[in-house]
Amino acid sequence: MAPPSFNEKFDQHGAWRREFALRLKRLAEWMESHELLDAAVQERLRRLEEQVRSDLVRVAFVAEFSRGKSELINAIFFAGYGRRIMPAAAGRTTMCPTELGYDAALPPSLRLLPIDTRLQPQGLAEWRLNPAAWTEIALDVNDAAQLAGAIAKVAEVRRVTQDVARALGFWHDDIPEDNPLADAEGLVEVPAWRHALINIAHPLLRQGLVILDTPGLNAVGAEPELTVNLIPQAHAVVFILGADTGVTRSDLAIWREHLVVPPGHTEARLVVLNKIDTLWDVLSSGAQVQAQVERQRRTSAEMLGVPPAQVLPVSAQKGLAAKIAGNAALLDASRLPQLEEVLGRGILGQRQAILRAAVATGIASLRTETTRLLNIRRRDLDEQMLELRSLRGKNTAVIESMRGRIEQEQREFDQSTSKIQAVRAVHLKLLREAFQQLGGTALKAEMGELTGRLQERGLIKLGVRQVYQDTFVRLRATLGRTRTAADELYEMLSGTFRQLNAEYGFSLQAPSAPDLSRFGKELDGIEQGHLQYLGVSNALKLAQPEFAARLVRALATRLRTVFESAANELELWSKSATAQLDAQLRERRRSFVRRIEAVDRIQQAADGLEERIREIEASEDVIALLDARLQELTGHLLEEPAAPARTAAAA
Repeated sequence: MAPPSFNEKFDQHGAWRREFALRLKRLAEWMESHELLDAAVQERLRRLEEQVRSDLVRVAFVAEFSRGKSELINAIFFAGYGRRIMPAAAGRTTMCPTELGYDAALPPSLRLLPIDTRLQPQGLAEWRLNPAAWTEIALDVNDAAQLAGAIAKVAEVRRVTQDVARALGFWHDDIPEDNPLADAEGLVEVPAWRHALINIAHPLLRQGLVILDTPGLNAVGAEPELTVNLIPQAHAVVFILGADTGVTRSDLAIWREHLVVPPGHTEARLVVLNKIDTLWDVLSSGAQVQAQVERQRRTSAEMLGVPPAQVLPVSAQKGLAAKIAGNAALLDASRLPQLEEVLGRGILGQRQAILRAAVATGIASLRTETTRLLNIRRRDLDEQMLELRSLRGKNTAVIESMRGRIEQEQREFDQSTSKIQAVRAVHLKLLREAFQQLGGTALKAEMGELTGRLQERGLIKLGVRQVYQDTFVRLRATLGRTRTAADELYEMLSGTFRQLNAEYGFSLQAPSAPDLSRFGKELDGIEQGHLQYLGVSNALKLAQPEFAARLVRALATRLRTVFESAANELELWSKSATAQLDAQLRERRRSFVRRIEAVDRIQQAADGLEERIREIEASEDVIALLDARLQELTGHLLEEPAAPARTAAAA
């Protein structure tokens, strides 16, 4: 049996996500019915659900124009329509970056952001929040012709003067070789649209796939947010070359300026050597054609610095035609199935592994939080059992004396709340200080300083890199101060919890301080991407204040996400710590009520003592059953569903 295609692997991934959401809902309902949902457990459940529900798999297709990029997207994702959906024709087609995804809250549509928005300071992230600025076209997903006709608008261009092209970022006097050709009237072509968003209920898009179709070098370089945000955040980048041309100068420029990664980190980069059908020659034997393809493959791998196994020869056009016609022999010759298999096994497989590892970590934390609640109940029952067994054979005076002692313990416990409130006040103060380090005001000030430095007169390439490096030194220091604050919080809570345990018999244990090191690694990756972007050509563009400001806004968008994630991690840790205290306070109050009720029953009836002992024994059995059921339900969350039935390759 042939290995599953990318589409089939993604179907399996979607099935796992849907089944996970259903099992998580059942777990939450079960926990609520047994009063096991404290604030920390609720937050764990919410984040697990959000993590799996909103997890997106982003695949970016990057190429210079005329490499067959849009045709490859058609062949992999849209062959089921029986025709091309993305515009794919000879010459330059898609000059507008295009994202394909699915949002159930929006109607099927194509939204287009006019190119003139580049003349304004807002970045793409800000324009996404302004629907009125976009031109919207309704899409009929059941009408392939209407769908293709509407999406063809992403290829629209405008002819503008060189001054307008310069203002829009498509003309650079210092880099004439990268400028578009001017016609007899001195006009040049620029894309009519800055960005396109396609929202359709394609089966793969519904399951969380997002496709980013990028334009060629000239258009990519003009949009910093595309290069330093959208492409780096893709889980896979498919870089397309022409088998007939190999690695050209412009191909190499795109790779070096926008896609290259450190040695040993190339797993998320796939290189497609497209148009191998141009090498099919009736005058050459199959072995000769294969040898020629293999030479191009190895040469391309060497020039790009990737293993030859990550360079895949393909004919997207023949693969699309074969899927539509149901021609298995042609599909095999196109080698498209091999590419789909690598996408599914490698890129998607890696993404699944990362997501499932994160889910496993979350479930382990959920088990820990809930087991702690059960242990509190178990300990209180043990204490009650010892207390009640000590009353066997005792007279009324002894029983009355015990009631008085329980009431005294309750009064002393109630007095402890003032100390606990003081602990909460100190905890919240330290937490606020940590949040301020990561807040929007501090980040805005940092980005303001960076913008000011970039706009200083006489800034040269070395100066630009140094300015960025200085900025990231300060950003890492900010994260370091947050880690220090988190460690101080942990030490404060640990000491306070030990004191409360000793004085009031609690069993509090401060959770380990949050590990924020991964956010430092994210900062390292962002810095590397920006420094890579500051090549000779873009360093010259930075002399333009508008371009520098756009680059800083793109950076601010990425940093805001990192700092907010770090703050969320800190908040979850804080909730876990305070939820322990709340749970033990709640259970202790219930314990006092149950102990006094038990003593009253014993005083009222001779058999009350043995009856209460039997009730406690039954409650202990219930807790054991709850613990076993918890392990069972959380274990189900880690299981993989059965693979769905295989579908046709053209689906």
